[in-house]
Amino acid sequence: MTTAPTVHPAPATAPAHLTGTVELRLPGGWLAVCDAELLTPGRGVAALLPDGGQAAVFLDRAGHLYAVDNHDPFTGAAVLSRGLLGSASGVPFVASPLLKQRFTLTDGRCLDDDGVSVPTFKVRVRG
Repeated sequence: MTTAPTVHPAPATAPAHLTGTVELRLPGGWLAVCDAELLTPGRGVAALLPDGGQAAVFLDRAGHLYAVDNHDPFTGAAVLSRGLLGSASGVPFVASPLLKQRFTLTDGRCLDDDGVSVPTFKVRVRG
């Protein structure tokens, strides 16, 4: 298992009624992912990236947006977008739907194995 590079995101706070386009920050600039109205609080969606990778984008029930790499580093499967959202000591995380490891949505570190993390993305709503 490898440790992924970390991009430090700041969660975007969503208004009560989220409108506009969700965008992820990539090395080449901002990438439009989806209409914000399509996101369901407490659920994730997968987004295909220009390099062929995937991001898992989440809107939590408090209205915060997060994005992490969609690949589970323990299995190699692109499944984190289907994981369960939760929090541990006030830190939001997604639990992999396969082996249940928890990855923080703020910095991607694994709460169950200090040597593992997933990349994170800055996310915003524009428009």
